[in-house]
Amino acid sequence: MKLVEEFVRALMTSEELHHFGQIRLFLDEDYSNPAKYTALGNLYFIHNSLKDVQIWDFNENKFKSAAGKEVHNGNIENVGTKEKIKFPLILFPESKFSRKGFMRTRWRVGCAVFDLVNIHLFHDACNFTAMEKYPSRYSEVRQTALVYTFQRLNVGNERIPLFIFGDFNFRLDTKGVIQKLTKKAVPVYVKSAKNEVEKILYKDIGDENKVVLTLGKKYFELDEHEATFAGNEKWLQEFDKEPKLFEKDLFEFDISFPPSYPFKEDTCGTSYMRTRCPSWCDRIFLSRTALSLVNMNPLDNDKPPVLYQLVGESMAMGDHKPVMLLCNLQCFPGKHNSNQLHGP
Repeated sequence: MKLVEEFVRALMTSEELHHFGQIRLFLDEDYSNPAKYTALGNLYFIHNSLKDVQIWDFNENKFKSAAGKEVHNGNIENVGTKEKIKFPLILFPESKFSRKGFMRTRWRVGCAVFDLVNIHLFHDACNFTAMEKYPSRYSEVRQTALVYTFQRLNVGNERIPLFIFGDFNFRLDTKGVIQKLTKKAVPVYVKSAKNEVEKILYKDIGDENKVVLTLGKKYFELDEHEATFAGNEKWLQEFDKEPKLFEKDLFEFDISFPPSYPFKEDTCGTSYMRTRCPSWCDRIFLSRTALSLVNMNPLDNDKPPVLYQLVGESMAMGDHKPVMLLCNLQCFPGKHNSNQLHGP
């Protein structure tokens, strides 16, 4: 956890955040209890120009002032100003715990009340399994976990606007992508001594020495990998199907940025690793009530009213690129009365 401590210290003492004096940090760091540990971190820096910002206490069912600085780390199970849920064991593939769940906070800024939820869903463990069908087994697990989350958050019937963000681990229709990429190729199966498939080589139908795609359990490499994915992501969006299952309840602004995963970590930050098909794993969604809070009118400074993009697109920042949503919220007087709010 030393690196986390250094990162948090750097943020809290940075010149850029000097005018963000109201701080609430929630860091789930207690890995001694696998049934509770999520490794989620919610960091909130509130500008000094915002007055009377309040945060909901889920234990006491009331709003409290968010003035000052509070850092909650280590074991945060009893911290009332957040709700942290680890997904139940039955949802985990092979019934083995990993760091998956969500953490919610509720805020009141002026007369606007809204929930902010950081979520981490299940990943694809094997390319071979992911390509068998759509939705894949992994996609179905994510769907089940999201339904569970929505039931806990009362999505669709909520009184409180919801912004939900994080590593959804949404993957493309892997079967469909591979079919499109290899429609003029012949698969050649490379097997181990135990007669198990280790790799699939999709060879050009007109040139058996040219491998169009090499696929392994954790290997995904095209003959023209960068040219196909880097800066040429539009064609992939037809295979970005997982969010469409929830579009009745959740809204996402148009994506005009490259897939957020899996980037190489030791380069300039614009190349993808040859492990998975690039996908928009990291997302920000809004409930329909939250969308009504967003001011969509053009700004006076000629900047767009909403900015939805990757952070550090040309920098090495890890295998996942953070995604940001910059927007202005508008207040509807009388829309939400904090005195009438109760627990979730």
